[in-house]
Amino acid sequence: MLCSKRTDTYTYAANSFRLPTCERKAQLPKSCTSRSTLSFTLPSKSTSDGGKKFTSLKITKKPTLSKGKPGKEYCSICSLPLNKKKRLKCQHEFCEECLEDALHQTGSICPICNHVFDVLTGDQPNGQMSWIKSSDSLPGFSGCGHIVITYNIPNGVQTDRHPNPGKPFTGTCRTAYLPDNKEGNAVLQLLKKAFDQRLIFTVGNSETNGLENQVIWNDISHKTSLSGGIKNFGYPDPNYLERVKKDLKAKGIKED
Repeated sequence: MLCSKRTDTYTYAANSFRLPTCERKAQLPKSCTSRSTLSFTLPSKSTSDGGKKFTSLKITKKPTLSKGKPGKEYCSICSLPLNKKKRLKCQHEFCEECLEDALHQTGSICPICNHVFDVLTGDQPNGQMSWIKSSDSLPGFSGCGHIVITYNIPNGVQTDRHPNPGKPFTGTCRTAYLPDNKEGNAVLQLLKKAFDQRLIFTVGNSETNGLENQVIWNDISHKTSLSGGIKNFGYPDPNYLERVKKDLKAKGIKED
C-alpha cells in the first residue's frame, strides 16, 4: 500500500513548521502502544550577535503495533513498515517519500539526529558578502588589525522554503568583525563558504523589532560591535572564534 501523505502544521510560540504525516499512520489502531519521541529544536529568539536561543519541542509518536512481526523494519518518521527504504550515513532509515518530504523542510540534515550528511544548502535569500581590512586592533587581539564584513540582503519574495511563501520579506544590511590574524582569516573563509551555501541568514520573525517576514541571523554567531564585550556582542571575547567554528561545524562547514 502506498504511503499517501498529508502535511500537519505544528505551531510553537511564534514559530511553525510542517511535518509529513502518513495517512496510513493516522489510521493505526489503538493497540499501538509502543512509543518513540522525535525531538525538534526550534528557534524562539534571535540575538543580535547572530545566535539564537532555542526551544526544544518533542513530538511523541506511536511507531509500531504492540505485537509487530519479528524483524520488521520501521520508518523513523511515520513509524510504519518501510516503503522503499532509504538509509542515511547515520544509519537512520526512512520511507523514500517520508525522507524526501522531511528533507524539503530541513535540508541535508537527518530529521532524527541532525547529522549533516551532504552539502547543506539553506534558505538564505540572494545577497552579497564583502569585507575590508583595518589596521586598528580589536580589544583582546593586540598586534593585528581587524576585518570588517558587510552583508547585504535586499528585499524580496519568500519561496516555499520560507514561513510565508509568496509574501514579501524585508532585507537587511549587517556588519560584523573578526581579528585580522591567521585564525580570524580562517573563520572569514568559513563564513564565506556558509554564505555561499545560504546558511548565514534565513527569513523569520525579528526579536529586535518584533516584525514578521524579516531577514534574520541563522544561528551562526557574529560580532556586530567592535567593543563592549560579550554582553554587547563585541570584543573582548576570548572564546568567540572557537564558538563560531562550532556553530559552522554544526552546519557542515569546517576547515579542510
